[in-house]
Amino acid sequence: MKKILSILLAMALVLGILAGCGGGSTSSSSSTDSGSDDDFIPADIKVGFITLHDENSTYDLNFINAAKAACEELGVEYLIRTNIPEGQECYDAAADLVDAGCGIIFADSFGHEDFMIQAAKEFPEVQFCHSTGTKAHTENLPNYHNAFAAIYEGRYLAGVAAGMKLNEMIEAGTIKAEEAKIGYIGAFTYAEVISGYTSFFLGARSICPSATMEVTFTGSWYDETAEKEGANTLINDGCVLISQHADSMGAPTACETAGVPNVSYNGSTVSACPNTFIVSSRIDWKPYYIYAITAAAAGEEIAVDYTGTISTESVVLTEVNEKAAAAGTAEKIEEVKKQLENEEIYVFDTSTFTVGGKNLDSYMADVDTDEAYTPDTEVVKDGYFHESEYRSAPYFDLRIDGIELLDEKY
Repeated sequence: MKKILSILLAMALVLGILAGCGGGSTSSSSSTDSGSDDDFIPADIKVGFITLHDENSTYDLNFINAAKAACEELGVEYLIRTNIPEGQECYDAAADLVDAGCGIIFADSFGHEDFMIQAAKEFPEVQFCHSTGTKAHTENLPNYHNAFAAIYEGRYLAGVAAGMKLNEMIEAGTIKAEEAKIGYIGAFTYAEVISGYTSFFLGARSICPSATMEVTFTGSWYDETAEKEGANTLINDGCVLISQHADSMGAPTACETAGVPNVSYNGSTVSACPNTFIVSSRIDWKPYYIYAITAAAAGEEIAVDYTGTISTESVVLTEVNEKAAAAGTAEKIEEVKKQLENEEIYVFDTSTFTVGGKNLDSYMADVDTDEAYTPDTEVVKDGYFHESEYRSAPYFDLRIDGIELLDEKY
């Protein structure tokens, strides 16, 4: 079943990009003739960005790079406020950006949401776009929007690379099949993290059926010491490959020191870890930024809940590091990518995993966030869990068999 919302958004995005590159229409219903002067995108809109950390965080660097690339391509002025905590400081930063003349403001971290909503209510003439949030479709504010991407597809593809490496180690006699244990460092036990490590595991197990996984949590998006300690703990516990959903270089550098293969997140770590880095999945925020800025500049509506996909080039992988990856990894990733794009396979195909020893035939997910976290939407249909279709932010929060959680206090 095609994802109708994603298709519509992808169409709008393509038209927006054509307009941005060619100086043509900014409207998805208008001509995309690049010679149309009447619909030229105004370049005087100023754009603001709020990030949780700075360039030292792989997560925030990914946003910062996309912000600069999008604004430079569109020829618009931008301001970036870094190291903004998930507190009242976020509202203050947003208000400062409004005072500086920004007509659209983006924030990049889950905990920024309530403060972005506060700013959206106070400044109705400014558009506020929040990445990883969950409340836009229930807040019903015309100037507040959520955005995410189907990164679980990228995680799955990165897992395929991990499975290829595990198989190579098994075939070489380095490990036995039953020793194909993956370690994973997560920040928190949020659905976003659970969806991420589960999709990565399913990708790995689609290639290496004997794979298992251990997950530990740090309680922070960015804590280099905790992430390094987590990786070392997992390595000492017999994990032969490490991945992560945390933002520092702690885990990758621990892997390089120990000589353990690593699949990173949000960008390549090959320069620091040339012998162990395999590949990394990430969200490319540039397509969304171009789409939203173009819409704001033209006075058009921005999607309340935007989900970028592989097709919109919002979900991408770095180049495979052939020095560390198994032979044929890049080709296998491309093969599976096409299968995902053509909907020949689904990441959360319910025939590929069990929960408590049973296949999943129904699940009521918490799509509409409320204080009681009441499950409200059936998301298992057509044989798979429909992640990021009923809102952009992930809501897969199941604990599937084959994955052991070492520490759930976060």
